[in-house]
Amino acid sequence: MKTYFIISLIFYIYYLIFKSKKSLHILQQNWYNDGNRYLNWIFANPKKIFLTYDLLFIIFLLFRGLPLILIFSIFYCIVYFLYKRDVSKEQSKKPLVITARIKRLYVTELIIYLLMILPMIVCFQEEKLFINYTLLGLFMCLNPFVIYVANLINKPIEKMIFNHFKSMAKNKLNEMSDLKKIAITGSYGKTTTKNVLNEILSVKYNSFATEKSFNTMNGLMISINNKLDKFTDIFIAEMGAFRRGEIQEKCDFIFPQYGILTTIGTAHLESFGSRKNIQEAKFELINSLPDTGIAVLNLDDEYQKNYKIKSKCKKVWVSLKDKKADVYASNIKLSSNGTKFTCTFKDTKDTCDMETKLLGYENIYNILESIAVAYNLGLTIEQIKMGVKRIKPVEHRLELKKINNINIIDDAYNSNPVGAKMAVDVLSMMDGKKIIVTPGMIELGDKQYEYNMEFGREIAKVCDEVILIGEEQTKPILDGLKKEKFNEKKIYILNDVKLAFPLMRKLSDKSTYVLLENDLPDIFNE
Repeated sequence: MKTYFIISLIFYIYYLIFKSKKSLHILQQNWYNDGNRYLNWIFANPKKIFLTYDLLFIIFLLFRGLPLILIFSIFYCIVYFLYKRDVSKEQSKKPLVITARIKRLYVTELIIYLLMILPMIVCFQEEKLFINYTLLGLFMCLNPFVIYVANLINKPIEKMIFNHFKSMAKNKLNEMSDLKKIAITGSYGKTTTKNVLNEILSVKYNSFATEKSFNTMNGLMISINNKLDKFTDIFIAEMGAFRRGEIQEKCDFIFPQYGILTTIGTAHLESFGSRKNIQEAKFELINSLPDTGIAVLNLDDEYQKNYKIKSKCKKVWVSLKDKKADVYASNIKLSSNGTKFTCTFKDTKDTCDMETKLLGYENIYNILESIAVAYNLGLTIEQIKMGVKRIKPVEHRLELKKINNINIIDDAYNSNPVGAKMAVDVLSMMDGKKIIVTPGMIELGDKQYEYNMEFGREIAKVCDEVILIGEEQTKPILDGLKKEKFNEKKIYILNDVKLAFPLMRKLSDKSTYVLLENDLPDIFNE
């Protein structure tokens, strides 16, 4: 009987491996429960967690009088194949990345399950078969919580590994005493500004910027340990944050001499709690700069202009509206092909006509701030002009590309009120049918409804067709569209962005522009 019991566990273990992959995917997309994001997601999405094939285990419990080993084996065999079939049909926007950390979590989780299963095998008693199977079924239903426990158990190990790689990165930076370090933070525009600055500085220097959207401590450490080399003149570090103290921690690690603060907005308002907290968090970069350092700031941002800076570093202000700024833009011309403007340097009165393929009014701020740093690092105006002209569109940030006969404006990585409005403004400049695909904006705290409704009103003024992703989360956008009396026959509501692509092909004509505004992780699919 014991042998048959062991055999009955085969499909249970197969299913466990597959189901755990899903739970680990959710954990990874929720930053390994940083700030209790994973737990909060579980309690906010009980249907996704508990309304699964596991719930059918209740049926198994009804067959107590029948051969339990056979019923248990058949049950998990069926559930395994059903689950495997469903997974094969899924197309994750961002699949689970099998990192060393995920492998360690897998091992820890399997040990937890083994600690439950081994006593059942070693001390096997036929009369306890029903209790054993009930426990196994319960643990399978609670798999997301077992993953949570595994993550807790692994925390000390992960901390040790983190400190090891942090020490490696720190030593590498200390050995490069002549390295100039620039840090960039802000609510919006960090990644674009980083790429723009790197492009301009590379005209004269061997500059290196953190990759993609790597703006966490782990991202900085990976960039430094794997990519930074002795030939690098300038290191550009993007710094993100979800609470106060995070940027300060990164500054204490890198010790930047130059700092750029893009915009202080409402991104991640939910985790920060207030606009004041966001302001204080972002200024941790500027306040940490040495007296010999240089801070580049936005004079058109009231939250920067009115802040009392603690650092005695040099302040360089940029503006599109105020000619008192140290570097300002005028004669701005926006088009579907790019942007042109005149850049003026206040101290020398020098002017230069700039031209870029980047789209959108707000991107001029990103370019101006990059110009200000480059100018203070000794680039000539001609070198700066050359750098600005060769700036490439940043992937998934107002990136214009073509798929068959449809022109796509890919703004999938933007999820804030400023960026969303700019994207709609860019769409308005296009000559052709205009469609938007969006799930709206998230993590805006108690302002989320207000900002999304306003977004809906902006969309109504520009778009011919609207495809909303997620019936619940896009209700504010729908309300905004209705306020502007947008034709409801031109509104389509889907629960998965993958379904939007065949629909937009159906809606397109000879000249169609589709704005993909924000692409939420799979955990936000309804």
